[in-house]
Amino acid sequence: MAMKKGEAAQGIPGRRHRLGELMIEYGYINEDQLETALKRQMHDGGQLGSILIDMGYIGVDDLLKFLAKHFEVKPVNLFSINISQHILDLMPVEKMKSLRVLPIRLEGHELVLAMAAPQDFVTINDLGFSLGMKIKPVVTPSFMMDAALQSLAGGYGDGLSGEVIRRTAEALSLRIEKAPKLKSLLEEMVKQGASDMFLSVGAPPSLKLSNRLKRMPMGVLSPGDCEKYARELLSDTQWRMFHKCHDMEMALNVKDVGRFRIAFYKQRNTVSIALRSLPEVLPSMEALGLPDWVHEYALKPQGLIMVCGPAGHGKSTTLAKMVDIINDNRRCNIITLEDPVEYLHKHKKSNVNQREVGRDCESFNEGLRGIFRQSPDVIVIGEMRDKESFEIALRAAHTGHLVISTVHAENSTGIIEHIINMFPDHQHSLVRNLLAESLLCTIAQRLLPRKGGKGLVLAIEKFINSYRMKNLIREEKSHMIRTQMQTASDEYYPLDFSLAQLYAKGLVTYENAARYMENLSTLQNAAASNDFLAVREG
Repeated sequence: MAMKKGEAAQGIPGRRHRLGELMIEYGYINEDQLETALKRQMHDGGQLGSILIDMGYIGVDDLLKFLAKHFEVKPVNLFSINISQHILDLMPVEKMKSLRVLPIRLEGHELVLAMAAPQDFVTINDLGFSLGMKIKPVVTPSFMMDAALQSLAGGYGDGLSGEVIRRTAEALSLRIEKAPKLKSLLEEMVKQGASDMFLSVGAPPSLKLSNRLKRMPMGVLSPGDCEKYARELLSDTQWRMFHKCHDMEMALNVKDVGRFRIAFYKQRNTVSIALRSLPEVLPSMEALGLPDWVHEYALKPQGLIMVCGPAGHGKSTTLAKMVDIINDNRRCNIITLEDPVEYLHKHKKSNVNQREVGRDCESFNEGLRGIFRQSPDVIVIGEMRDKESFEIALRAAHTGHLVISTVHAENSTGIIEHIINMFPDHQHSLVRNLLAESLLCTIAQRLLPRKGGKGLVLAIEKFINSYRMKNLIREEKSHMIRTQMQTASDEYYPLDFSLAQLYAKGLVTYENAARYMENLSTLQNAAASNDFLAVREG
């Protein structure tokens, strides 16, 4: 509730609220209504104006008329306006919060400023001097100002809408609806085609569209909201495990909505949740942007295929597509170890047995130890994290199995040194020889926002373990591959070339391609020459 400077903001037992008495005097409420509202305010907190509206004693328009009459300035309903970002940028957010003011718009050389206390002339004069413009105060209820200032913490980046302020007020108030139901959030995520959704305290639910974060037009989430979402998704046993370990992953089917990979984690002693949408039907090779040679190598009878890339850049999807290719074309036994199981594969020509770490086996390492007793033809490992896993994978690839996995490495050639360095020095020579013999190919990939439209585009770096490459691995010269091979070939196609090709075709912007370039001159050459498209693609 707005008030003159120095007046008490909260009701005190046995003491009348000054503005409340004025509302009685002006005929907006009666004494019994004020007493009831003040008792609720003392019990639950909140602003008197918001409580009076909630209890149905007055409407928003009544409150605005009262404030305008009392302060003799124009009122503003923050729920019904939109404030552009360039207006908000006129003043630091911290100053808005400390002074409890909100810039609304410019009228010529005057800045219209919403205030809960529009008769605070010291603040008006100080701001006019510091901003170098005349200030025109308008009054807004305190509960609207609280909601607007809270909404600024969401960092929307494209201005502030009245709808966002209204939803934040609802979240802060005791009256109106609580946080949206989880299922409705997931339905909106699927409807907009978002890859991810993030639920974190102090920010609105947020979607990732084309690798860019987009705030949903609703209030910020409280610690209780995020905990409620987590309890809705986790069983009692899982909830206890989460509190013990502080992070957890799972995959879940939501009826009539879809399948999601969900990561729970703690931050600032509150619960945060990241959800990724998993398509029920894997897209085609063309739709994913995977080149034909991936199909060829997925059907090799034995050897090792490794995929690397940052989190969220499609490694799991590439693995799942290779499993799908094998399932469509070979009659074999496929064993996967995943954390969690993301894409559900039906048995086609092959049997696909999907084991989830934490549910079907204790760890990747434990799952791999007994895998030979399960008679696999193809072994798919969601991620190889330790020396024991690499050791078993290399042995399996060397003894007639096809092994496909992901690994944390910077690029397709860095995978080789990463694997070797997992082992002690005295085993490096042996591991190099095993890799030289067993490795089929390595793939590094990045997902970039599609230029001028929704969706992502895949850039791929390939390393094919040819006879020449085998010798480089054995001779401890794998680090030379990137420096010696500056042109595309059948055996090595740098990520820089893939990025430059995407830019030359007009599929990605220069800025997004440059973000992942190792040698920017490749992209600059593509920008300067129309002949770059003639370079053979990988």
